[in-house]
Amino acid sequence: MDLEQGEPVGLSTGLQAGAFLGLYLGFSLSVISVLTDPTQLARLGGLMCTPPLIGAIALGPFLARRRKPVDLGKRPLAHARETLTPFNEGQGRWRVLSHVKSDGMSIRVDMHDLTNMIGVVEAALPLSDMCSVKFVVGRGVASSRQPELRQQVLDIVEQRVQLTRRKRTAKSIEISPIPTVKYVDQQRKINKALLILLPIFSFFAWLEMRH
Repeated sequence: MDLEQGEPVGLSTGLQAGAFLGLYLGFSLSVISVLTDPTQLARLGGLMCTPPLIGAIALGPFLARRRKPVDLGKRPLAHARETLTPFNEGQGRWRVLSHVKSDGMSIRVDMHDLTNMIGVVEAALPLSDMCSVKFVVGRGVASSRQPELRQQVLDIVEQRVQLTRRKRTAKSIEISPIPTVKYVDQQRKINKALLILLPIFSFFAWLEMRH
């Protein structure tokens, strides 16, 4: 199962997520209520209870359609090792058993001790259509074991993979599948909407509570 075939989170989880967002809004409004008039305990209780209920009803069905991240398990790892087995170089050198691993959500390909670097990168890139692939290349500094490795792998990746799917970390270069990129973009949009709407709601609530 690839990331695109992940199951929806379901109505129960969607309702819980919607209620959590509503609770976040309700807590913010409750703080405003306490600051404007601490004696309004009934209003405070309503602000803590009503927004989570509204959030669950309004957002729950929408959030229920979001898909779960897929735990890759052993199948993609076995497929990756099978794909890269022809590049084995023997004991003490590059081998799939010691250099190709999984952290449960991505495939990690250690590029150290490797002779045919280009061949392994080109063979591993198609795996990123199914799951994230991380090429472990080190920091690329002079004190690294293979300081040239990072730039060599990066040059190939930049030629073959679009920018939105690439991510560089301190010691690795990660390629994400397209569904993951879409998920990250959606999450950023949701976070941006919350940052914009919450202050607006809070401001109008403050004006209303002053009267």
